[in-house]
Amino acid sequence: MWTSGRMSNAKNLLGLGVSLYFWGLMDLTTTVLSGSARPLTEGQEDNLSDKLHQRMKRSWVWNQFFVLEEYTGTDPLYVGKLHSDMDRGDGSIKYILSGEGAGIVFTIDDTTGDIHAIQRLDREERSQYTLRAQALDRRTGRPMEPESEFIIKIQDINDNEPKFLDGPYVASVPEMSPVGTSVIQVTATDADDPTYGNSARVVYSILQGQPYFSVDSRTGLIRTALMNMDREAKEYYEVIIQAKDMGGQLGGLAGTTTVNITLSDVNDNPPRFPQKHYQMSVLESAPVSSTVGRVVAKDLDEGINAEMKYSLVDGDGLDVFDINTDPNYQVGIITVRKPLSFESKKSYTLKVEGANPHLEMRFLNLGPFRDTTTVHISVEDVDEPPVFEPSFYFVEVPEDVEIGTTIQIISAKDPDVTNNSVRSVLSLHVPPG
Repeated sequence: MWTSGRMSNAKNLLGLGVSLYFWGLMDLTTTVLSGSARPLTEGQEDNLSDKLHQRMKRSWVWNQFFVLEEYTGTDPLYVGKLHSDMDRGDGSIKYILSGEGAGIVFTIDDTTGDIHAIQRLDREERSQYTLRAQALDRRTGRPMEPESEFIIKIQDINDNEPKFLDGPYVASVPEMSPVGTSVIQVTATDADDPTYGNSARVVYSILQGQPYFSVDSRTGLIRTALMNMDREAKEYYEVIIQAKDMGGQLGGLAGTTTVNITLSDVNDNPPRFPQKHYQMSVLESAPVSSTVGRVVAKDLDEGINAEMKYSLVDGDGLDVFDINTDPNYQVGIITVRKPLSFESKKSYTLKVEGANPHLEMRFLNLGPFRDTTTVHISVEDVDEPPVFEPSFYFVEVPEDVEIGTTIQIISAKDPDVTNNSVRSVLSLHVPPG
């Protein structure tokens, strides 16, 4: 039967070879299995061979070999020993190794059964090898044990630092978010064995980005850590997260990643007119729908939160002027609604309101989200042509009227306030005869 073998010396402890135990064939005659058995006759050898081949159908249990990866010594790395209790130490038993890596990665001393690794082993490339062992009679080549499989497992060492495969990260979070608001989760991957020791046990920490943000040491979830973070004061943050293996202990390997975080806008700033009074003027001849002037309420927010709606809320020109909102520039455009007359009314006063149409209930206490300003509009006089009053005359003239007789007086009036003199001449000629 296969029995355990001892390591040859102390330095071979690096291989962490574990004894192999192979159970079975216990019902064979003691004289056959014992190390002191009498030499077998040819008939007995044939009988044993038949029984061994019959017994190979049974299930045998082999313990695994374990060997550390990344061995850097100059001598072959000792893995362990295969040994049959039929081996009397006289070289009559020949050990054969086959399977994955046999002769390339692993070799066996066919006399002693010692197994060595002759290449550098990397668990991250391959974690185990399945091999087969045989014990043959060196003289006859007959099997002394049934062939059986065993596994050499490559034992992990901490030779891989954590890596953020998806970094660098980009994230955003609304400004003024409560402390503890989730931003983004980062994940580091460690190629070491997660089932062995702490080589792949990662702990997260924040190297840059405090006191604004924090990271959960176990999950890598980044959260806000400061109240009232205002986009209008600081919009962009560069956060550096570290992942360290060995549970974060001294000597662990570490990797880092960058998380670029932007504060997105909320409507927390009310609009305000930079001027409380505007002075404008318009020609009395300005056509309907022509522009008088513009007003603007400033809003520190952006996008939909900075949208504005302007309206006329008071004044003596509500029926004479209109105001419209330019959606591109968020300005209020005052236009003429009705024809103007300097002679009838020389000035108007309007009260204009600018308000945010999109409000957030939790920020209403920062309002009101509207503001007003006063607009004074002066109507300017235009030099208008004289006007005949009336504009149409019907005159009848007798047929016998004398030459030079005045038959109608026609007058024109200047509508301007200056009332410039108007010279009008009418000549009516009655031909002689």
